[in-house]
Amino acid sequence: MEKQVVESSEERTFQYQDSLPSLPVPPLDESLSKYLDAVKPFLNQEEYQRTEDIVKKFENGIGKELHQKLLERAKTRRNWLEDWWLNVAYLDLRISTQIHCNIAGAGPYIEHCWPPKEGTQIERASVNIWHTLKYWELLRVEKVAIERSRNAVLDMNQFRMLFCTCKIPGVTRDSISNYFKTETEGECPSHLVVLCRGRVFAFDAIHEGNMVTPPEIFRQLEYIQKRCHSEPDGPGLAALTSNERTKWAELREYLIDLDPNNLILLEKIQRSLFVVCLDDSRPHATPEDYTEVTRLGLTGDPTVRWGDKSYSCIFFSNGICSAFCEHSPLDAMAVITMLSHVEKKIIENEGKWKGSDKVRDIPWPEELVFTVDQKIINEIGRTKESYYKKVSDLQLVNYAFTSFGKALIRAKKLHPDTFVQLALQLAYYKCHGRPGCCYETAMTRRFYHGRTETIRPCTMEAVEWCKSMLDPSDGIYPRLQLMLKAFAKHDNMRKECENGKGFDRHLLGLLLIAQEQGLPVPELYGDSAFTASGGGGNFVLSTSLTGYTRFNGTALPMVQHGYGFFYAIRDDRIVATCSAWKSCPETDAEVLCRTVFQCFQDMLQLTVAAQL
Repeated sequence: MEKQVVESSEERTFQYQDSLPSLPVPPLDESLSKYLDAVKPFLNQEEYQRTEDIVKKFENGIGKELHQKLLERAKTRRNWLEDWWLNVAYLDLRISTQIHCNIAGAGPYIEHCWPPKEGTQIERASVNIWHTLKYWELLRVEKVAIERSRNAVLDMNQFRMLFCTCKIPGVTRDSISNYFKTETEGECPSHLVVLCRGRVFAFDAIHEGNMVTPPEIFRQLEYIQKRCHSEPDGPGLAALTSNERTKWAELREYLIDLDPNNLILLEKIQRSLFVVCLDDSRPHATPEDYTEVTRLGLTGDPTVRWGDKSYSCIFFSNGICSAFCEHSPLDAMAVITMLSHVEKKIIENEGKWKGSDKVRDIPWPEELVFTVDQKIINEIGRTKESYYKKVSDLQLVNYAFTSFGKALIRAKKLHPDTFVQLALQLAYYKCHGRPGCCYETAMTRRFYHGRTETIRPCTMEAVEWCKSMLDPSDGIYPRLQLMLKAFAKHDNMRKECENGKGFDRHLLGLLLIAQEQGLPVPELYGDSAFTASGGGGNFVLSTSLTGYTRFNGTALPMVQHGYGFFYAIRDDRIVATCSAWKSCPETDAEVLCRTVFQCFQDMLQLTVAAQL
């Protein structure tokens, strides 16, 4: 969906938070009929009949009861889903969330101000950090523009999570600590944490009431870098954040028991504005191929990543950078909005600092030296070993398709996002010979604390079109008619999801009500159709549009035999990241991505041949 940014001096970033509409609960019959529609591509006639009977039974029986209870819950909450979603989608997970849930994306600076160049790491980091700090300052005084979608104000709550936010591991459930405050709300932490060669440093971004300047940030980073390069590496404690969650929670407790000062240091990291990661690797990157930066951004050296911080900026030794985010408190759009703002400012200043070179006598960075024992040192070693074993199984590509982009697709009166999604459906069908159940993110931010809803792009309409494209006896017009039908279906689903009329979150809510009441799991959720169509986190294609900017981000596949497919659509190109697991013999990210690009051409050809 397109967002318009309205620059207005009067509006305050969070001023409409209290007047946003509550998240609605859709009617039960509508949700169930949409669900039946969505499972159709994966079932034969007999299976469909069986599922239809299960759904009807649910609708007239336990489902009705659960729906009533959900409506009751929604009466007392502005967002009936919020705390449930946080727990089920993120905080209850026990796997390594740093590997499986975090998101990362390459900075596009190599395309304009900052081509890869040795020796530029901390100079560029200083400028980038400064502009990020200026954004934090804007947010503190509520001068960040409110986002809107077709005049509807969007919820801005996630922007509070960009700074001073950290996930804390728990033995059975994690929690989120957020220390950000606007100026009217009070004091807000103002220090940065820097990770370098297994060591941890901190320094304040405010000195005597004024923000540190790029030359001052440079002095701090240079001090850290010189020390790290001339002294032995630190223990690499940050690697522990990449453990599975219960393990990390236990080790964190052990660290605190070992020395209470360790807690003070952990809290210093938790409260920090964001984390700066100085990474010694030098990934190769071109505007057409960001593969290596994206892979290292997401799964690079764990000793210079604090996986639980909501936002980290990674600077590689050849001056390339990457963002790294913890997904639970926010979705990618808030980060991309901030990064686009920073990029715009960097371009305006040609990647340089044009202010004063004067450096005040500010306190040197403080090293956060943790008390560790042999057990912790052994655990760090073990963690790194299992981390590298897991990430070495990752296959990831990040390529730009440069033949055309949004401008041409729009000229054909087609929605660019739907264009990519249908190409992906066709590509999956070509590669695997069957429909691929797919999760696409829709954002529900027009509601109070709204986050996401699932669009399911693998529709009967899409499948009919795919079959037609692969049937040599079908001509141009039948193919075009089916394609336009598939477009209309997808466009309509997106609109409904954004307006709180999707069905996935609703079905989740009904299941959670049953669980909370200690009722047996309804038959609908145990039905093979539920899983085959992607329900319960079983989507083979996990996808998202990262917007219409130069920023593209990525996450990993949802399932072992699945793909992650994330894309940014620009005027003249489509930049896509595709990931899969090497240990799965059926999937190949490189092949799928190249096939999607071929399908872009095929779809354009269709519109040209039909003179659309």
